[in-house]
Amino acid sequence: MPAWEGSSTVRVVPPARPRKLAKVPFVQLADGRLQGVVSSGSDIGRVYVSAVEAGSFAFSCSTNNNRPCGGARGGYCKHLEALVGEAVVQFGGDRVARYLRVDTGTEEATARVVTGAMSATRPVKAAESPAAAVFTRFLNHLEYLEFEPVTTPLPDLHWFPTTRAVA
Repeated sequence: MPAWEGSSTVRVVPPARPRKLAKVPFVQLADGRLQGVVSSGSDIGRVYVSAVEAGSFAFSCSTNNNRPCGGARGGYCKHLEALVGEAVVQFGGDRVARYLRVDTGTEEATARVVTGAMSATRPVKAAESPAAAVFTRFLNHLEYLEFEPVTTPLPDLHWFPTTRAVA
């Protein structure tokens, strides 16, 4: 068995550039979407859960209490644009464009180019919003802030038996 299969750790890809977490505290490429949490510019107690589907570029944006975003009517709102911008900072433009299946042509995959290419296809609102799942993942990530920094694996899944254990 390779060492990585017996390990409880996952390889972490370093960010393309350091980013500020105040506006977009959580961003991930997962479940066939770019998804994350974006802080409200007007209310400190409100966040928006935003997502863009890979390939179709269908979008969703709603508050943490499932109210729809007022700016995401006929296209991408400022929350979705901020999400794409921070994803490019976190993962790099090429990786974001590849994951979302955005054709940027010969241009460098900047946040503006990726957002422009997706907007040009006239995307529609997604049929379902992943807000609950994304917000739950964000809250799970927040709990890690309470731990002291360590280099050893965290025993989050210690109640799972090892792969070679026999019941």
